[in-house]
Amino acid sequence: MKKIFIDGSAGTTGLRIQERLAQRRDLQLVTLTGELRKDAAARKDAINSADIVFLCLPDDAARESAAMVENDHTVIIDTSTAHRTAPGWTYGFAEIGGRREQIRTARQIANPGCHASGFISLVAPLTEAGVLAPDVQIPCFSLTGYSGGGKKMIADYESEKTEENAAHKQLLTGPRMYGLGQQHKHLPEMAKICGLAKDPVFCPVVGDFYAGMEVVVQLFASDLSVGVREIGEIYAAYYAREKGGLVHFADGADEDGFLSAAAFAGRDDMQVSVWGNQERILLVSRFDNLGKGASGAAIQNMNLVMGIEEKTGLVWE
Repeated sequence: MKKIFIDGSAGTTGLRIQERLAQRRDLQLVTLTGELRKDAAARKDAINSADIVFLCLPDDAARESAAMVENDHTVIIDTSTAHRTAPGWTYGFAEIGGRREQIRTARQIANPGCHASGFISLVAPLTEAGVLAPDVQIPCFSLTGYSGGGKKMIADYESEKTEENAAHKQLLTGPRMYGLGQQHKHLPEMAKICGLAKDPVFCPVVGDFYAGMEVVVQLFASDLSVGVREIGEIYAAYYAREKGGLVHFADGADEDGFLSAAAFAGRDDMQVSVWGNQERILLVSRFDNLGKGASGAAIQNMNLVMGIEEKTGLVWE
């Protein structure tokens, strides 16, 4: 039975992982209570006693915890941004670039960002196939539920309206753009994993719904050496070869002319699709920002490290 420790179990991702793993009978959770959760010596002991450690911490704290490993068997799965482009760390997106086997034997795994997961699922197959040049400047927008902002944002959206906060609560009723300075923390991994020479022009948007994510890449046909039909064929073949994975291509799977960002809320899989015409093309990835965009992907990586069916304990249909 594998011992699992979640460092930072009070945050949104940590809590979600803890809730899911508590249902498993093949795992033993190492827990710290009260002040011990903030005690460096206690955390270090817990980390080194575990077979697999999830880091659900701010970046600096994640780096600190990763440096506490003093053995050759503990595997770290870091859900922060700290190590996603760092040397020596395996990027934990099993379905992209043949990383599944790398993850199985890795001791340091960087869990992908939520927005980044959607972007990479759409762009990496095309750059790998050589039909999208690495120097193309790519625009992308991503619509997410407010749970992606963590406890503070969740409380902000779910708090009651009062006279004092009425103006602010009114703003929350409409989608809100952020990352306006084009410095979003997911940009480095989006460019690196896709082999791009330039960061995308990225517009994340948070909406007044709890969970779900819809990432859209917009391209002109002139940016590609193939059209809509061929892109669909590339996606279908790419994700079919990744049997057992959680990403799948859907051809023409809309909802009466609409595509809802909440369609995959509560699930751990991801759907990619392609739309448009001979001039303008939309690439769309839909999933749960807390599922394949966070805790679901982390658990998938844990399952791979354990050598068991990677969908164990996950929801994909």
